[in-house]
Amino acid sequence: MLFDLDGVLIDSTPAVIRVWTQWAMAHGFDPEEVVRTAHGRPSISTIREYLPHGDHEAENRVVEGGEIADLRGVVPLPGARELLQALPPDQWTIVTSCTRQLGTTRLRAAGLPIPSHLVTCDDVKNGKPDPEPYLKGASLLEVAAKDCIVVEDAPAGIRAGKAAGARVIACRTTSPEQELRDAGADWIVDNCTLISVLGRNPNGDMRIAVSEQQQ
Repeated sequence: MLFDLDGVLIDSTPAVIRVWTQWAMAHGFDPEEVVRTAHGRPSISTIREYLPHGDHEAENRVVEGGEIADLRGVVPLPGARELLQALPPDQWTIVTSCTRQLGTTRLRAAGLPIPSHLVTCDDVKNGKPDPEPYLKGASLLEVAAKDCIVVEDAPAGIRAGKAAGARVIACRTTSPEQELRDAGADWIVDNCTLISVLGRNPNGDMRIAVSEQQQ
């Protein structure tokens, strides 16, 4: 299983909104639009989009520094800890658009395990919605992406998972359900409490149950 981080395993939305709102207002952009655009993508991609002629690396350091410093309200989402504990350590990893420093900082703040094969924006050339992050995550687990299940909350991440050939469970934590469906999600759940590990098949593959519920 390949998990996105923010909005799937941890709730960092309040901190993300605070940091990006401050950045947007400093540059005269609509904060709500910038927050929506930034979600699920590497921060530098959003910065390049809004400031095509700016100092992207310097601006990115400002945003990342703000997110690393602002851990207020960063907590595990329902079911995340229990699901990770039920999975064999070599059968899952996290594929996030965060930098490695930000991702590990948030995992520690939320009290969740840091996988040995963590994929961040530091490890890929092309971020989500490109399939590269999820292809890399699958390769680190030594399996084909088509044999993986991705758990996401953002349309950009869903598209990345589908483009990699994986099946995708989408959580309703941050995006409207129709956007999740339009992006190609195979299943839609409220959160990780509706994903269960049933054990292994005779061939060694994990058996996963997904309980879809309509809001």
